[in-house]
Amino acid sequence: MKRFDLITPEGTRDLLFEDCAAVRAVENRLQSIFKAKGYSEVITPGLEFYDVFNLKSRYFPQETMYKLTDNKGRLMVVRPDSTMPIARLTATRLREQALPVRLCYSQSVYRNRPGMRGRSDEIRQTGIELIGSTSRRAELEVLANAMEVLSSFETEGFRLELGHIGYFKALVSKLGCDSDITENIRSLIEVKNYPALNDLLESIGDNEVTRAIKQLPRLFGGEEVFEAAEALYSDSDATAALDELRDTYERITALGYKGMITIDLGLVNRMDYYTGMVMKGYIEGCGDAVLSGGRYDKLLSEFGYDIPATGFAVNVDAVARAVMKNTDFGTKPVDVVVFGTDGYETEAIVHSRQLISEGLTAETAVFDDEAEVRRYAAEKKIGRIDIVSDKIITINL
Repeated sequence: MKRFDLITPEGTRDLLFEDCAAVRAVENRLQSIFKAKGYSEVITPGLEFYDVFNLKSRYFPQETMYKLTDNKGRLMVVRPDSTMPIARLTATRLREQALPVRLCYSQSVYRNRPGMRGRSDEIRQTGIELIGSTSRRAELEVLANAMEVLSSFETEGFRLELGHIGYFKALVSKLGCDSDITENIRSLIEVKNYPALNDLLESIGDNEVTRAIKQLPRLFGGEEVFEAAEALYSDSDATAALDELRDTYERITALGYKGMITIDLGLVNRMDYYTGMVMKGYIEGCGDAVLSGGRYDKLLSEFGYDIPATGFAVNVDAVARAVMKNTDFGTKPVDVVVFGTDGYETEAIVHSRQLISEGLTAETAVFDDEAEVRRYAAEKKIGRIDIVSDKIITINL
């Protein structure tokens, strides 16, 4: 029988020194941005009951979730998403909180995606949820936070793609297709599989709606996209979605982000999850989106608390890999190694604590003679040795 005790499962990896430093730097930077704006941190369990993700709308296909059972035989999953547990938490623990509620988090999600090349099944995410407001001001706040986050990574460039799921919903509602075909259309647009999308739509028929859906992935750019979309297809629902998106776009670009935001009506992330504005953020050095989110006004109602919400999550792992290309996260040696001679081991620990209280970094030597300590310090490039006996002798290397 083959053993797997020396490797990690597919889709996971060990993080070593520089990787850890980069991940923590990104998380800390994001948390400082969010907490300065009044967001309070929450942590949800890594294990949730399957029922949390098996709601009426079935936002997550069960085959994408890692499942197990508890000691009573109840089906559980390893958390595949942070927003839904936070919706559960808000509906059960925070109902008495004054609205809106501003929450932030840093935690991993786990998704089983065997067909994805170079996949990551364990993804560290940091994000925010602004819960309890239907106002455009809430969307503007979340978008402004997203732009601040993207600009904070100090890469050579960044951009935000902005869409509205309502325009796509207005189109597919006219097709009269069942939910499976609608989801197939959505997923083909999302992965930009144009040949398969065209074949599917041609099997449905050639009409104004199918022709408009074929053009959705190409409705990408600046303000000209609104006129193109209106000319392509128009009814009351589609017009309302475009008007709302145009207003949001004008407000966020007025904050000084003109040229950094593009309109993409081909953004059709998880149709049953999002209800309005959707977004994806990109930074230089990373081909995939590092930020995604939008408005989801119906999710909390499935937990018995009918209030709207908006938010986004950042893929910390992807950002960390990108910023490592331009930033040195190499681990630095401690300032001092402290060696206690025989009988002075305790005094060496006390002295090490004193050095740390003065702002230095220090470690105590675990070798039995000074020669070994010197060799170790030279190998680790530690520039100072403090030898503790009845007095303290400092050796600068």
